[in-house]
Amino acid sequence: MKKLEEYVTSIPDFPQKGIIFRDITSILQDADGLQLAIDSLEKFLEGVDFDVIAGTESRGFIFGVPVAYNLHKPFVPVRKKGKLPRETVSQTYDLEYGSATIEMHKDAIKPGDRVVLVDDLMATGGTIEAAAKLVEQLGGKVVKMIFVMELAGLKGRERLKGYDIDSAIIYEGK
Repeated sequence: MKKLEEYVTSIPDFPQKGIIFRDITSILQDADGLQLAIDSLEKFLEGVDFDVIAGTESRGFIFGVPVAYNLHKPFVPVRKKGKLPRETVSQTYDLEYGSATIEMHKDAIKPGDRVVLVDDLMATGGTIEAAAKLVEQLGGKVVKMIFVMELAGLKGRERLKGYDIDSAIIYEGK
């Protein structure tokens, strides 16, 4: 069987010269690649005591839901502002150019819940840090953050020190 990295398509000079874009859709388009990605994320959770899996819009949904289903845990979506129908809590965070706001239903995390956060990519760590703040605002505890890919050159781990983090693939660059 191939390694997970072999399912990722690397596109040089996209979106700008000098950047290598790591396209995760090639993992999704291959049944073996998708299964390997989900299995890799599940392995990170062996021996972890947790109650809930939360994933960030939208690729955190793609990878988080099958993990939640396989491990028989509830899944909580972390959405862009204005997408959830009930009362929410929100967190704004900085982007390279501007800011963004994510939300979670106010009743999605109960005080004391142990939460695993899932996303496809950790770059600077801003989105997942905002998701962690939402969990903590509701009284939950983030016990693990898991990613399919990590761009180590963007130093997301430094931003997220204090959290337990695992990534199936780590690229040294940006």
